[in-house]
Amino acid sequence: MVPVNDGRSPAPIDRSVLERLRSQFLGSRMFQSAEIVTAGKLHLRVDLSDEYYPNEVSARLEIRWYRNDEFNVHYQEERQDSAWKCRWDRHPNVHNSRDHFHLPPTSSRSDAQNEQWPVDHRDVSRLVLNRIEERIEVLWEQQ
Repeated sequence: MVPVNDGRSPAPIDRSVLERLRSQFLGSRMFQSAEIVTAGKLHLRVDLSDEYYPNEVSARLEIRWYRNDEFNVHYQEERQDSAWKCRWDRHPNVHNSRDHFHLPPTSSRSDAQNEQWPVDHRDVSRLVLNRIEERIEVLWEQQ
């Protein structure tokens, strides 16, 4: 059994959900690439297109979706001298409720807040993408 405080689910990864999400992301200009990474912890890595970001910002998503509908969705922007990240989670833990959000810019455990996420992976994906689009707008406004 996986300890409840390590950010992982006791269930195995649902590869079919990762494959469906991969197909969804590859069908959009917003994404440069989407691949299922098997080295280390199995996950879907999605690189967002640099065209959507100002200056020298690159961004990616790393998604783990488990067979019990628990998940981790990590978003990270990288610049030459810094990173900005946040995370949507549903998993057992000791720091928050099962559904929670790790706030930017550090996505630390101490900055997590309780949330309520949809059950279906497509709805979670829409929610995440809406938040990313809002973030991109903020980045352009800061120019």
